[in-house]
Amino acid sequence: MPTADEAGKQHTGPEEADRPPSMSRNDPAPLAPSRPNACCFCWCCCCSCSWNEERQRAWKTSRETRLETIPNCETCTKPSQEEVQSWAKSFDKLMKNPAGRNVFREFLRTEYSEENMLFWLACEELKGEGNKQAIDEKARLIYEDYISILSPKEVSLDSRVREVINKRMQEPSSHTFDDAQLQIYTLMHRDSYPRFLNSAFYKALLLSTSRSSSES
Repeated sequence: MPTADEAGKQHTGPEEADRPPSMSRNDPAPLAPSRPNACCFCWCCCCSCSWNEERQRAWKTSRETRLETIPNCETCTKPSQEEVQSWAKSFDKLMKNPAGRNVFREFLRTEYSEENMLFWLACEELKGEGNKQAIDEKARLIYEDYISILSPKEVSLDSRVREVINKRMQEPSSHTFDDAQLQIYTLMHRDSYPRFLNSAFYKALLLSTSRSSSES
């Protein structure tokens, strides 16, 4: 006849039979060994670890400091009611109007994308330059301010356009950034412009110019 211990072993299920001797069904599971947080060694911003939080705060501070040194607006007169209304007809009308560019730039600032307009304006200025030495200097500044990945004002460009720019920077011209300028113009048109027209910012301006027109 089997002993009490042997009888107990006969009724042990396969799962319990494979359990280490030091553990029973009621024992708590062992804690997993601690390991370093791998996300803290990457350059993504998808996690909330303290390293990335500090990095994002530093980036925002640097970006705001750089933008504070930029002039607030182009020299222009106050827009009329007709001008403000025309901006809703096409993005081209808005961008060809100095007052329109100023208003749109103020809107972009609220969306933290003012650098798109600043880059576009810098490219326009470069295209009007005829002095070779001035072109070289302005192209270098545009690259450092808006193309370099180290800049807090870097604009969003695809790899193809960046490759074209890098090649053209070997011998800069007034059209070095034409492809990039078109891409940013398209981005503002498709992404920011519709939100601008639906914003309280633009609607308030329409109301303001309408009142001024009726009073005069």
